[in-house]
Amino acid sequence: MPEGVSKAVSAENISVGYGRITVAGGISFSVEKGEILTLIGANGAGKSTVLKSISAQLPLLGGYVCINGEELSAAGAKKLSKELALVLTERIHSERMTCRDIAATGRYPYTGRLGLLTEQDEKAVDEAMELTGISYLADVDFREISDGQRQCVMLARAIAQQPDVLLLDEPTSFLDINHKLGLLSLLRKLTKQKNIAVIQSLHELDLAQRFSDKLVCIKDKQAVLVGTPEEVFSGRFIEELYGIENGSFHNSYCIVEPQGTKGVPEVFVIGGGGGAIPVYRELNRKGIPFAAGIIHENDIEYPAVSSMAAVMFTETAFEPISDESIQAALEVLEKCPRVICCHDSFGMMNAGNAVLRDRAVEIGSLEIKSAKNAK
Repeated sequence: MPEGVSKAVSAENISVGYGRITVAGGISFSVEKGEILTLIGANGAGKSTVLKSISAQLPLLGGYVCINGEELSAAGAKKLSKELALVLTERIHSERMTCRDIAATGRYPYTGRLGLLTEQDEKAVDEAMELTGISYLADVDFREISDGQRQCVMLARAIAQQPDVLLLDEPTSFLDINHKLGLLSLLRKLTKQKNIAVIQSLHELDLAQRFSDKLVCIKDKQAVLVGTPEEVFSGRFIEELYGIENGSFHNSYCIVEPQGTKGVPEVFVIGGGGGAIPVYRELNRKGIPFAAGIIHENDIEYPAVSSMAAVMFTETAFEPISDESIQAALEVLEKCPRVICCHDSFGMMNAGNAVLRDRAVEIGSLEIKSAKNAK
C-alpha cells in the first residue's frame, strides 16, 4: 500500500487535465483530518482541475490519490460518495425544489433506491442547515435566492453528507466580506468538531493566509511550493507566484499596493503610525508624485509608502531619527511646493519629523491633516 495511509488525503506526483491535455502535473501533498489545505495560484493554474481529479470527477492522468489510505482508483463510487463531498462554483439547475430539498440530496448516498430519508437523515439535514445559518430558507424555492445564499445551501448539502473530506472550489465566491469570514470560520470549526479534512481553492490571499494549515502553490503547470502559511507568505514568493508587476505584495498584512507615480516630488508627506496612508493613496490616485518620511522600517505605513512614494526616507526600526536622515529629507522637502503633516505631535523616536514640520512652517508650505482636522 502506498505511503501516507494515515492521511485523509494523500496525493503523490499527480497529473491532472482533460483528455490528453495536462493542465498541471508533478503535484504531491497530504492533509490530515482536522486540517484545512488551500490551493492558490493565478487564474488557469489548474486549481479546480486538481479538486475535480481528487474527487474522481475527472480521471487522473498520472500519479495516485489515496483517501483514508485507499487508492482512489480502487474505491467504489458508493464508498467515495460517503467519504468525499464536493462543492463547485458551477450553478445547478433545479425544478421547484426548496433549499431544504437541495440540502437533503446530500443524504442520498445513505438512502435506499427510493431515496426516502430516515429520521436520522432528516436530523443530519437540519443540523447542516443550522450550521450554515440557512434554516430560514428551508421552504424557499432554490431558484429565488441570491448567489451567496446558493453557496451556503450547497455547503449545507455537503455537510449533510457527513464526509471525511470536504472539497470546495472557491467557496467564498459571491459572498460579501462578512459572509466570507463566517463561512471560513465555519469550515475551521467543522474540521475540529467533525474531524474532517478540508481542501479548497481560494483567490483571497488574506483569507488563505489566515484560515489554512497548509497551502499548495501552483504555477507553470506544477506545484512550486507546498508549505505552511509562514513558509508561503515570506520573501517575494507571492509576487513571483502571481507574476505581480503593477504593484507590490506585502506579507505582514497580506495586502497589495499599486505602483506609485514616478517623477520629481510635488508634495512631501510627513507621516508614520498609519495616519498618512489615506494621503498616500489619494495622491497616488491623482497621479501626483510625492516624497514621504521619515518612516521607521517597522512602521505600519512602510509597505504602502514604499510602493507609492517617488522618494522615501526611512530609519532603522526602534532607533531615533538620525541627523543624517533629517538633512537628507530636508533637502527634498524644501523643494516641494506643498508639505502635508499628518500628526499634531511627535514622540521621542519620531522627534526628527518635528524638525521637518517646523521647517515647512518657516517656508510657508505646511498643510495639516490629522484625525482632528482632516477634511
